[in-house]
Amino acid sequence: MATPSSGTSRRLVQYVIVRSDLIHTLSWPLGAVITQACHAATAAIHLHYSDPETQEYLAELDSMHKVVLQAPDEASLNTLSSALREKDIAHKLWMEQPENIPTCLALKPYPKETVQPFLKKFKLFK
Repeated sequence: MATPSSGTSRRLVQYVIVRSDLIHTLSWPLGAVITQACHAATAAIHLHYSDPETQEYLAELDSMHKVVLQAPDEASLNTLSSALREKDIAHKLWMEQPENIPTCLALKPYPKETVQPFLKKFKLFK
């Protein structure tokens, strides 16, 4: 776990990565896609609720910082999830039920510099 440098504060960020093809190719309604991101973010917080970084993030309720990125398709989202799992980066891959379709994933809150190397190829969601 990353720790802050003495005397400096760090910004914890929760990243959410959403499949952009759900809107642009599969014609899902925007509201349905936003709902998927909300589910994933909530689930990641719930699963890692006792984590010290999650608690620190939640303690600053009015200044939480999230970044929503886009993955082009299901394969890229699954590849990212596998890479994060291999590096022990805590996250939740959200599966829409009952179809069992991966729609997005959310990381628990991390210092940006801890997870940025895994996310640099993903652009802000549009």
